[in-house]
Amino acid sequence: MFRFAHPEYLNALYIVPVLIAVYLILVYYRNKSVQKFADKELLKFLIPDYSSFKSSLKFLLFLATVVLLIISLANPQVGTRLTEVKQTGIDVYIVLDVSLSMQAEDIKPNRLEKAKYQISSLIQKLRGDRIGLVVFSGDAYIQFPLTTDYSAANLFLSAVGVFSVPQPGTAVASAIDLARKSFDTLSTQKVIVVITDGEDHEGDISSSVSEASAMGIKIYTIGLGSPEGAPIPVYNNRGEMMGFKKDRDDNTVISKLDEQVLINIAEESGGKYFRGNNYEDHLQKIYDDLSLIEKSEFGTKKVTDFEDRFYYFLIPALLLLIIEFFISEIKSVWYSRLNKKLGIE
Repeated sequence: MFRFAHPEYLNALYIVPVLIAVYLILVYYRNKSVQKFADKELLKFLIPDYSSFKSSLKFLLFLATVVLLIISLANPQVGTRLTEVKQTGIDVYIVLDVSLSMQAEDIKPNRLEKAKYQISSLIQKLRGDRIGLVVFSGDAYIQFPLTTDYSAANLFLSAVGVFSVPQPGTAVASAIDLARKSFDTLSTQKVIVVITDGEDHEGDISSSVSEASAMGIKIYTIGLGSPEGAPIPVYNNRGEMMGFKKDRDDNTVISKLDEQVLINIAEESGGKYFRGNNYEDHLQKIYDDLSLIEKSEFGTKKVTDFEDRFYYFLIPALLLLIIEFFISEIKSVWYSRLNKKLGIE
């Protein structure tokens, strides 16, 4: 298997045709200037030892040196063998509230988009830890299972919206149960992070938290919103705001952060509670805390071991550069003698 460690450096090869064009232009204007000074016969008399062939040869050697140096900078590599690498880390399930109240804009741009942005930032910082995502409203669903494929995780995350779960409500107990049952190894350290506005929770939350704690699972909670609350925007299919959510008496519904439920969840499981805001990245704080947890081995994977081969191009480049340096533009003695024998002036 062959690859370049830094393929972006190969873009520098675009300079090669530029150098050729510049050289040809310089040769053209040099010849034109010389012809104004004297004709060909006179030039042979004035500068009899000048070799245009050597001049062109020096340029070609210089050009080859540039090409070889660029290729060596890109660092060609050859895969020689498959090696088994142990995978260690912790398992983290993000449990994300996607109920309609998460569209409230007391956190900008809104609660849900802020949560998605922080989750995406966390995914980009992960190194070996597995992450999964459970979305919930009136029911809970796995958006993606535990994975180290962070690109795929970000792709599935981007598709999350308030319509990801058709049932209305806030079934955090079901979401915690689903995340707990989705952990697939006994030896790996497990963590659940619940992100919600903490409003109108359904189900037996205490029982769900107790079962998770019995498995050694810590639950961190992040409350998004404000105690004062904010109205819930309602949008049509074209993304145009139609107004705010109303109750049966046609009063505007105000969605308020209910912190006490989230504090209780965190305390019962040995985790921590954070109140979200517009300025801090609480998922980063949680991840910093998780980095102190001892990593566990959850499997192995085979990776191709690549070996650098840049010196195959660097050494010839240096040799050509030395040769080019020692070649003069004056005709050699043996070349002149050969021309005389052949009768070439």
